[in-house]
Amino acid sequence: MKKTKKLLMLLTACVLTFSTCLAKTEPTKANAATKVKNIKAAVTTKTNSQTYAESMQPGWNLGNSFDSVGSTGETSWGNPVVTQQLIQTIKSQGFKSIRIPFTAYGRVGAAPNYTIDSTYLTRYAQVVQWALDQGLYVMINIHHDSWEWAEYINADDDNGVSMTEYKAIWTQLANYFKSYSSKVCFESLNEPYFKNHSGDVSTDIQMQRLSAVNTQFRTIVRNSGGNNTSRMLVLPTLNTNNSDDRCTSLYNTISGFNDPYIMATFHYYGYWPFSVNIAGTTTFDSTTISDLTSSFDRVYNHFTANGIGVVTGEYGLLAFDSSSSAIEHGELLKYFDYINYYAKSKGIALMLWDNGNLLNRTSYTWNDQALYNTLKASWTSRNSYSTSDMLFVKYADRTKDISMNLTLNGNTLSSIYNGSTKLVLGTDYTYSNGIVTLKGSYVNKFISGSYGTKATLTMKFSAGVDWNVFLNYYTTPVLSSATGTTSGFNIPVAFNGSKLSTLEAVYSDGSGAGPQNWTTYKQYSDAYTANYSTNVVTLTSNFFSACNDGVITLKLHFQSGEIIQYNITKSGTSVKSN
Repeated sequence: MKKTKKLLMLLTACVLTFSTCLAKTEPTKANAATKVKNIKAAVTTKTNSQTYAESMQPGWNLGNSFDSVGSTGETSWGNPVVTQQLIQTIKSQGFKSIRIPFTAYGRVGAAPNYTIDSTYLTRYAQVVQWALDQGLYVMINIHHDSWEWAEYINADDDNGVSMTEYKAIWTQLANYFKSYSSKVCFESLNEPYFKNHSGDVSTDIQMQRLSAVNTQFRTIVRNSGGNNTSRMLVLPTLNTNNSDDRCTSLYNTISGFNDPYIMATFHYYGYWPFSVNIAGTTTFDSTTISDLTSSFDRVYNHFTANGIGVVTGEYGLLAFDSSSSAIEHGELLKYFDYINYYAKSKGIALMLWDNGNLLNRTSYTWNDQALYNTLKASWTSRNSYSTSDMLFVKYADRTKDISMNLTLNGNTLSSIYNGSTKLVLGTDYTYSNGIVTLKGSYVNKFISGSYGTKATLTMKFSAGVDWNVFLNYYTTPVLSSATGTTSGFNIPVAFNGSKLSTLEAVYSDGSGAGPQNWTTYKQYSDAYTANYSTNVVTLTSNFFSACNDGVITLKLHFQSGEIIQYNITKSGTSVKSN
């Protein structure tokens, strides 16, 4: 996706949540569910919408194609033309549903008809049919319109213009697709957000406007006839956020319809600090897990437990929009294993957001095969892993045993391989009570020569995907002096086999320097990057745009455990190390 505005709303919601966690002054709204009208006891027999949602699991998003905005249509945001082979690949990879975001903005005629460009709609429908031909469920929505004209629907100063356009667009879409298979479902509006032309409005007013939008949407579709009289409709919470007040508002809207063919949807991109690597949250820790479980629990309690199916229309990690290197790879894999496990336990379907950076749309292969392997395995079982997938050994420690705790998730360890060579239990390693100990005599074989990854140890389990542990020979990284400018300052780093985990930036008084100065730990890609082929850590122009002149102390945290201090002085547009 081109998520400039989309990301802004997600971050706004996440910052509020994270700020609350830091302050610990606002209690969780645990009793908000009591405000739900006519809330029922947990449903034991699956309803139509619950069954439909579970049939969509797992799902995938065709992002940044038909939702892109620009004169070149579906290729405007850098992706190639969608091919039938791509859709066939999605099916062959095990996905059961596909969300095909559609942006009407820039593709409709003048008021009052707002006629959708027929060529574009016909082309979009061709891809929908390709998906149906593969037996996939298909979700149709209007997408980035949320950040253009649609945010003014029912605005006090809009005179009904935006609602008129909304009704016109959905009237056309409903009529166009009304004879299509029941495997096509309609989503009213992506990540809805509402404001006045003169400025923002309260959350309560926004929820009232969303209820009106969802009501108009349902009326239009149901009155269009054909298969639309019983077509599954997907209604979002405000901002597709999982807070109690937003879930309660949507539940009340849905329950008022008394319509068995309605599902709820929300989006989830993880605990924000982990999702973008900020505030020192670099591992899939207990706080990150708690955020995930509480989010899905809220949605389950409001909807699934009351007979309303739920689909997470988008899930992933926000860091994917900027860099695949922002989050340590093993921690990333743990996140995807856990979210698939937990969502499944709650009967909630997941649709992976892919803007073209996950499944390559030219070669039809995964850019990160280990990620896909983890996803695929997690659809049917749990995966196992060690505390970290990275081991760092210095020369002086080469003969020491190394112990690794395993999280088995109900599996058993079968064997360990280094390439095609099977490690010998009792000689190369020992195993007891979930702890693998590599013998120093085995580790010592690899600790010589150049620094870097010396062996990839593959753990095999009774179920789930293999888990790789990378054995790295390293010594303490060395930083060199440098001069440069605020357009992008390169710090020469001899990584010496280690890798950067996170970076702190503080002024002399200890306060945070750079963007998001509520934390000293900076966000990867936004404030800094690491390049292991050119041996530099780069402070971005965005970092310096939020910095005062003077001395800034950097603390570079490495995955091997070292923390190295590096001082710089900013003077106007000039930067130099001290």
